Amino acid sequence: MSRVSLEGQVAVVTGAARGVGELLARKLSARGAKVALVGLEADALKEVSGRLHSDSDHWYADVTDHEAMARVAREVKERFGKVDIVVANAGVASGGPFTDSDPEAWRRVIEVNLIGSAVTARAFLPVLTESRGYLLQIASLAAVTPAPMMTAYCASKSGVEAYAHCLRAEVGHQGVKVGVAYLSWTDTDMVRGADQDDVMRELRQRLPWPSNKTYPLGPAVDRIVAGVERRSAHVYGQWWLRGMQGVRGYLPALIGTVGQREMRRFAPRLQGMRTGLVGAGGEADERERSARHE
Repeated sequence: MSRVSLEGQVAVVTGAARGVGELLARKLSARGAKVALVGLEADALKEVSGRLHSDSDHWYADVTDHEAMARVAREVKERFGKVDIVVANAGVASGGPFTDSDPEAWRRVIEVNLIGSAVTARAFLPVLTESRGYLLQIASLAAVTPAPMMTAYCASKSGVEAYAHCLRAEVGHQGVKVGVAYLSWTDTDMVRGADQDDVMRELRQRLPWPSNKTYPLGPAVDRIVAGVERRSAHVYGQWWLRGMQGVRGYLPALIGTVGQREMRRFAPRLQGMRTGLVGAGGEADERERSARHE
């Protein structure tokens, strides 16, 4: 598929304060795109915006807040005149046994990753329809394969994958293309935060190759940028993820069997695991929610 030049295009990236979102904003900017950064950390977003190569701006907003995101969509259109690309990247994660999980943290993973993505699309689809643009939904290997100790994250990413596939069929006749991006364990604050727990780190290390590795951020984001340029329906942050699509139907039964063995092995160490959101992004989300309730 031929690539579309990003020169002069307007791209919106949610969850742009760090990790995939930050580097993606920088790489899109380097290719000439004007970038609108959206997230919860206003100071960090301002700093990222100041380092970009092209025209950019930033907006503070919770992606689960429809009114806030609708306002952002209006203001981005007013600021740049159009929107060509939206990357729904904002996400949080938690880990640990479901029965011991923090109900609020579990719910928040679903709210940000699934509902927040839908809120983002609802806010920006009118302007994407005007430009016949492209919406890229960031999913995960967790959408393809279930994993013990990751119930909220897997549920949210499976849900967002299905939602994006449905949306592609709904809006394609209006000229809007929708893509889904899959990433395995990639070197971000979220993954490093999860690895701070010994059990989660060791469980991941016991996964079969190549799913047991942490992959560098740069090449994964380069693949996402190429997907944006091609308006791809599917984008794979690591080379081997494409092959997982062909075997995904066999994975629930396999993991259901192997996972029981692994959980039996780690059962004595499960007490006292951290149950909140992981990584710097998770901490920022928890701070913002606490501040609202004070």
